[in-house]
Amino acid sequence: MIISWSKGPADQNMPEQILTQTLESVRRHPWWHARAKLAMAVLRQHGLAPPAVVLDVGCGWGVNLDALESAGYTATGLDISRQILERIDHPGRHLIEADLNQPLPAQGQGAEAALVLDVIEHVDDDTAFLRCCAQLLRPGGLALVSVPARPDLFSEFDSVQGHRRRYLPDRLKLAFVGTGLDVQKLLWWGEWMVPLLNRRRKTNRQNGADPAKTYADYLRLPPWPAPCLMKLIYAWEQPRALKGKLHTGTSLFAVAVRQRPEPN
Repeated sequence: MIISWSKGPADQNMPEQILTQTLESVRRHPWWHARAKLAMAVLRQHGLAPPAVVLDVGCGWGVNLDALESAGYTATGLDISRQILERIDHPGRHLIEADLNQPLPAQGQGAEAALVLDVIEHVDDDTAFLRCCAQLLRPGGLALVSVPARPDLFSEFDSVQGHRRRYLPDRLKLAFVGTGLDVQKLLWWGEWMVPLLNRRRKTNRQNGADPAKTYADYLRLPPWPAPCLMKLIYAWEQPRALKGKLHTGTSLFAVAVRQRPEPN
């Protein structure tokens, strides 16, 4: 079921053509499933067990929602793109169409946790966006925010999907200033992918190609058994990421908590 809080220009964040045409490719890709598993592990690590209320902000292709629902969380997906919400809707699923640049309804507050995974790099004002995300949480609620890391890895893959930037730790912390969210820790993820992404950035040049095709080309998986090997490597890396033992990566995760109001 889809309810609408507000409508906005989805293409300004990420072209809807890419969202809809790459749905099946993304839902099969090990990277998205590994990221969802890491997010579930962070929730458990911070004491948020099912049926806690979790909002998936920028839910896109629905991979995180699948993981949340399968684990037993009370999950709701939120996205500005009506087209992608219609593609992932099914009976019993809770979805919200919303432009977070617009005021939130009163009922839009009170989630115990919010996943904001690879979203804020798509907006011009990441601080304003995080300030709005804070309002979706109850005081003391958890926000898990992931972003693409290392500006030196910026490529056409970033450009075609509407990325404004890639982040380093100090830049990510700066985005949280004045939002009402206190950053508890930062985690690197995808250390093993850095040389692969760097090599691909230098070799892939598809200027003038259809953006959806360019995106799909980057998502193309190598032949079996490479996808199985990728899953194994992600599984091996996850506990090291959770313990903060990685020192670089293709992604950064920020674990933040909504500030509690000062007592009168």
